[in-house]
Amino acid sequence: MAEALRVGIAGLGTVGASVVRVITEKAAELTRQCGRELVVTGVAARDRSRDRGIDLGGATWFDDPVGLARSADIDVFVELIGGDEGPAFACVKAALEAGRHVVTANKALLAKHGVALAEIAEKKGVLLNYEAAVAGGIPVIKTMREAMAGNSVSRVFGILNGTCNYILTRMEAEGLTFEACLKDAQRLGYAEADPTFDIEGNDTAHKLSILTSLAFGTKIAADDIYMEGISNISQADIRAAGELGYRIKLLGVAQKTESGIEQRVHPTMVPTASVIAQVHGVTNAVAIETDILGELLLSGPGAGGNATASAVVGDIADIAKSRPGFQHGPVFGRPAKELRPYKKAQMRSHEGGYFIRLTVHDRVGVFAAVAKRMADNDISLESIVQHAAGPEAEVQKTVILVTHETTEAAVRKAVEGITKDGHLTDKAQVIRIERAG
Repeated sequence: MAEALRVGIAGLGTVGASVVRVITEKAAELTRQCGRELVVTGVAARDRSRDRGIDLGGATWFDDPVGLARSADIDVFVELIGGDEGPAFACVKAALEAGRHVVTANKALLAKHGVALAEIAEKKGVLLNYEAAVAGGIPVIKTMREAMAGNSVSRVFGILNGTCNYILTRMEAEGLTFEACLKDAQRLGYAEADPTFDIEGNDTAHKLSILTSLAFGTKIAADDIYMEGISNISQADIRAAGELGYRIKLLGVAQKTESGIEQRVHPTMVPTASVIAQVHGVTNAVAIETDILGELLLSGPGAGGNATASAVVGDIADIAKSRPGFQHGPVFGRPAKELRPYKKAQMRSHEGGYFIRLTVHDRVGVFAAVAKRMADNDISLESIVQHAAGPEAEVQKTVILVTHETTEAAVRKAVEGITKDGHLTDKAQVIRIERAG
């Protein structure tokens, strides 16, 4: 049997502690699967005195994670610190430069420095594995990087943030407000005390940028993603979507167009009968559309200590199975130096059109004026429905429009015109309707 694989872990929070626990409790099984023993020989964290419920007696403690990264007593460095700069970047870079394999769950780090780190890994002939960085325990990275040779991807999209999916699921199922669902998500530990990174789409954008690079062979371009969050989704939107046969999800979408690669994160209406509409709670799902395979949908736990730890241990096990002298595959599916510059596409027309909710003054001519603004911008309407607006029904009405395929610019221009006409009593709500499997 080969010598034991020596593992150093930086960051002993929920995920780090779970990784140590899995390696310890599943030691015999992992040894059989990998053909060698996995041993945690070094750890780094801020608080030595904290009781994490794990046995660290056999591991050397490092106060400085960079020291652990450079240690000659480890073969694999596992980064679970978080953040796109500071200690996380310093220690991952140091580990790769020292010829250590690296496993990370840090999507923010990869979104900012992934290509540069990949170049170092490939130059040094070591692995940089990051399954846990996108969609938790779902093996989407391995699927796209290793199991889809020969396939050309045309579109990848999915539910990539469990916090947002949990909130939208509760809003629909229980008729709760966004604020109430967010508060409950924070109480249950699904959302941070400052939830902005999740609910405004940043987390999804980081994950999407990594999938885009894998799918289309481009450099990571997290800053070029169109992004909207879910904080402005109301019960009125949830109810209207249901009446029209749709469900609202926060999707990350990347697709190839004639003008380049389009990346966007935003609330989306998907048909209730579609598979992705059935993904509830903190579950994630990723759909990949290809020329050979067709459409593949992967779904499963997107967050949490066990799901993330499972992906991390899987990455460590893959390294354990590799052998000295083996030529490792490129980090992002293609050699980092061959990744093409990202060419941002204009927001194109959408096959499902748009949902537009307008709260308007209840007066003669408003309905006709709204329809005229749509016609002036060459927007064809699939349906237009008028509802009373609750207790204020005598002074305002809700107008719900569903368009046929049109452009982002046309919709925004029409809504801007309606706003300038003075017909609205509240800000217009615009949600894309997405084709989904």
